[in-house]
Amino acid sequence: MEYNTSVASYAETPLSRGRKERGEFILTAEQCLSWAARLTLEKVGLGIRDLSGQGLAVAGPLVRISELWTGEIAEILGVSPKLLIRSDHGGASAPNLVLQASLLIKSGLVDMVLCVGGGARNWSEARTVSPHQYGIDFEKPYGMDGPNTKFALVAQRHFHQYGTRPEHFAKLAITQRKHASLNPNAYLRNPISEKDYMESPMICSPLRMLDCSIAVDGAAGFLLVSKEKARRLADNAASVSGCGTISNYREGGDASPDFTVTGVKAAAKTAFDQAGLTISDLSLVHCYDDYNIMTLIQLEDIGLCKKGDGGKFIEKTDLSYQGDLPLNTSGGLLSYGQMPGAGSFTGVIEVARQLAGEAGARQVDECRTGLMTSFGGLGYDLHVINAAAVLLTNEE
Repeated sequence: MEYNTSVASYAETPLSRGRKERGEFILTAEQCLSWAARLTLEKVGLGIRDLSGQGLAVAGPLVRISELWTGEIAEILGVSPKLLIRSDHGGASAPNLVLQASLLIKSGLVDMVLCVGGGARNWSEARTVSPHQYGIDFEKPYGMDGPNTKFALVAQRHFHQYGTRPEHFAKLAITQRKHASLNPNAYLRNPISEKDYMESPMICSPLRMLDCSIAVDGAAGFLLVSKEKARRLADNAASVSGCGTISNYREGGDASPDFTVTGVKAAAKTAFDQAGLTISDLSLVHCYDDYNIMTLIQLEDIGLCKKGDGGKFIEKTDLSYQGDLPLNTSGGLLSYGQMPGAGSFTGVIEVARQLAGEAGARQVDECRTGLMTSFGGLGYDLHVINAAAVLLTNEE
């Protein structure tokens, strides 16, 4: 399938946890999104008014917002887009926006869609349980406390069934912190060791603090345009070669689904089939990594190793930006930080940045093809609801 679209521009705001004593900003979600929109357009010499008559796509920020959120963002930006797109796919929002925007551009309705996501938390009212009614009725009374406990169960299962060890998670955390140390916008940049990992507090066994993403305020944006327009705006725009999305994927059937498998398995296959590419073509991979266990599972689901061998694959593979398979070169959600509802923007942007040769000290040599995978939405009887994959290339 030919999408005929490219990522012509991208940008991220600085990140914050609202710590005034450190000089960190405290902004609203709307302010963060407006900032990211302006930065993204300015990178290729455009202004907000250039969006009028084009497309605007907004990811839900996982905070209380009105049903008119996307239209209100258009009003705040001061533009009159021809069409609006809204994604509520959680951690899979950015790839879903890539797919929807690419199809609309291919249709000829518009030739440009600005995609933005992010927001700001109320740090004095941190939410620790599922916002869904089933979480309140059927999980909280039994000690389930949101994603930490849910993904801990997934990790326990993988440890028990396949012999995965904490040392495998430690290597992921250390590698991503190394990448974050080379990323000037990452929130956590101090190097860590295996000893640091093993001594970090246990959050929910077997997940330690350094297995979990760090929540931050901020926003990000990327500009999807037709390939023809991309040639006028940028010399090194990454092309969209494949997109796969799926929701409520259940490996093994409804009665007893295997929750060590995610919909990334199906989404990645769709993306590869559309692009006519294989795993051997990959220059780098960026997995949505709110927890180390989910990075490991995605590596398996992509097909980089067979199910259950994720730990062994991590152990034997150099995952650094200079290594055999560069992984999460931005620092990932573990160290770069996780923006509200827009963590997947980090992955799409990092792959586009690497393909454009703009990753600075962490630049991957001869970067030609990048895969970004993600998931979002906590399910009740499974771990995640939505899954997605995007393949970007810098070759026609």
